[in-house]
Amino acid sequence: MSDKIQLYSLATPNGQKVSIALEEMGLPYNAHTINIMDGDQFSDEFIKINPNSKIPAIVDPNGPDGSPLAIMESGAILIYLAEKSKKFLPQDERLRSETLQWLFFQVGGVGPMFGQFGHFYKYAGDKCDHPYPIQRYATETKRLLSVLEKRLTNRNFIVGDDYTIADMSIVPWIVCLKKFYQAEDFLHLSQFERVNAWVDRILDRPLTLAGTKVCSLN
Repeated sequence: MSDKIQLYSLATPNGQKVSIALEEMGLPYNAHTINIMDGDQFSDEFIKINPNSKIPAIVDPNGPDGSPLAIMESGAILIYLAEKSKKFLPQDERLRSETLQWLFFQVGGVGPMFGQFGHFYKYAGDKCDHPYPIQRYATETKRLLSVLEKRLTNRNFIVGDDYTIADMSIVPWIVCLKKFYQAEDFLHLSQFERVNAWVDRILDRPLTLAGTKVCSLN
């Protein structure tokens, strides 16, 4: 095996989180595209890496004990990479706690709720003839955006003035609402001015922008 980290992913919001981190942290890696539309995630080879058949996943050939370590779950991967590189996760205990809180805000809230909204709004419109699912998830998506809007008052990033894995985890999902779900008008995203400015600030970072394109099918 190469001595580089092996990334198995696709350029979805969850996949982009990890490739952004790898680019920003300067950790050498090889990227392998897992086409979830073709069912690559269900191959025996991938299941050995991630028993849950989800992207992203990594294998670090130089794990903590010097032997290979496979890691699933994007939040767990981000924490591991931040600790390995000693970047983008504050050492100060209070700021570290804040960063992890907002990381899990994404893992437990933003990802699942935005994902469900996108499913019903963009992909399952012809399979559901009741307005409730879209209304429910649109309402929750806008509520979460409002939480972020308030959090970004007088802050450049989620945790003060420093870019962290919390920002990396959330920003692809905001971009997804516009770029992939094409829900900018439906959700009235223009009203979230601080969130939009924060997204622009992050995407101005060349390494972050490069990370969003890793394992893209386009």
